[in-house]
Amino acid sequence: MNLKTIGWTPAWANAFAAASEPGWIPARVVREHRGAYALASETGECLAEVSGRLRHRASSRRDFPAVGDWVAAEDPDSSSRAIIQVLLPRHSAFVRRAAGKRSEDQVVAANVDRVFLVSGLDHDFNLRRMERYLTLAYESGADPVVVLNKSDVHSDPQQAKREAEGLADGVPVLVVSAATEAGLDGLREVLRPGMTGALLGSSGVGKSTIVNELLGRQALRAAAVREDDSKGRHVTTHRELIALPGGAVLIDTPGMRELQLRADDNSLSRSFDDIARLAQACRFRDCSHTGEPGCAVQAALADGDLDTARYESYLRQRKEIRHHQIEQDVRLQIEEKKRWKTIYRSLRHHHKRGDQG
Repeated sequence: MNLKTIGWTPAWANAFAAASEPGWIPARVVREHRGAYALASETGECLAEVSGRLRHRASSRRDFPAVGDWVAAEDPDSSSRAIIQVLLPRHSAFVRRAAGKRSEDQVVAANVDRVFLVSGLDHDFNLRRMERYLTLAYESGADPVVVLNKSDVHSDPQQAKREAEGLADGVPVLVVSAATEAGLDGLREVLRPGMTGALLGSSGVGKSTIVNELLGRQALRAAAVREDDSKGRHVTTHRELIALPGGAVLIDTPGMRELQLRADDNSLSRSFDDIARLAQACRFRDCSHTGEPGCAVQAALADGDLDTARYESYLRQRKEIRHHQIEQDVRLQIEEKKRWKTIYRSLRHHHKRGDQG
């Protein structure tokens, strides 16, 4: 296997050289299965697990390898698994809050150049969900591309494209039909050789079908959606990195039923750039845009220059981001308190041994 076919560059070679030890090899995570990983390297594909040292140093789920990561690993013999020793620094990471009550980050795809945010032009088409995906895409460090699939079942796909473009100033919006192959050449053009892309979207939007068409073969299983609400089953059950014929690689991901934000104010401002521009004219620098005098955002709402649904979506995302920031601060305070307790306990034990001696 040639590493260049799965995204290896001189920059990754330099990162590996700085982190590696004799006997280690560079590899990329192509699949993840409940703590076990499939790695691709120049010696082929193998199963792997993380080393005890890497596991001990990990402070959260985010510190473990994810699909798309480059790692330094001990090359296994024919009867054992590879051992992932070092996770090379990521240049991008699409992170969401894991479903459930625990406040925990989950890396969905790593080292992605372009994130393809896929919506179906059926009952799945939802501008508010698209705004959430855009915020997470900006936070990831990758360039977002909106993909409107199933153009063959929509009465006016160009109108849908204009609506999507109204949310994402400067972001490419592609109208495609994986079923008829219409528009897929445009997707190939923005995913150039050497690039890594990731397909993200809810179940039933046609991500696996898109991958199959780009591959020219039925490599991934796809399923039909219900006609009444366009809901799909989770046919893709794990994330997987796939090499495409043109020299790019693509990460297919399971559909996301729950999309909780992991982002900051800068990503929110990029996602809602129209509101960010309006806010520059507010009388007060710390204006919350919810009732202060001289608020340019409220003035735009009153004049009809800002859509009410978009404004409310902005407020919901901002509230969710604020809540996450408070959670993070509390978690860091608890961890710091635990760290100092451990230090004091160690010091007391050391002094006690000294007194006994």
